[in-house]
Amino acid sequence: MAQPCWQHLEHGADIGVRGCADSLPEAFAQAALALTALITEPAAIVEREAVRIDCREADPELLLYDWLNALVYAMATRGLLFGRFQVSIEADHLQATAYGEAVDRQRHRPAVEVKGATMTGLQVRPATPGGWIVECIVDV
Repeated sequence: MAQPCWQHLEHGADIGVRGCADSLPEAFAQAALALTALITEPAAIVEREAVRIDCREADPELLLYDWLNALVYAMATRGLLFGRFQVSIEADHLQATAYGEAVDRQRHRPAVEVKGATMTGLQVRPATPGGWIVECIVDV
């Protein structure tokens, strides 16, 4: 896998996010970018604040679920949008820093409100010929 990427996946009334990269932490970061891109253009977000996020879960799929929900919670309770993520994963422990700024409705023009990650379509799998793909349906 040459270039990290993120995508949106169609799913009935909800929508899926996908992250792909050479490493699992970077795939989680790409899924987070896909989550942000549901709301606004990630490149339009200025890195004014850094928020630490820690999750523990032995199952990689549940770790992805917890990670995305921790981001949704941080955005909702702090009124922030995140445009960049540094993620590390050691065994069952994810440690990350999300960089972003307060929502500016005129500049960011939020498209949807993400309510949370769901268990639907939850996948963490190796990619062929290498790397990782992570997917989750989110409730919007």
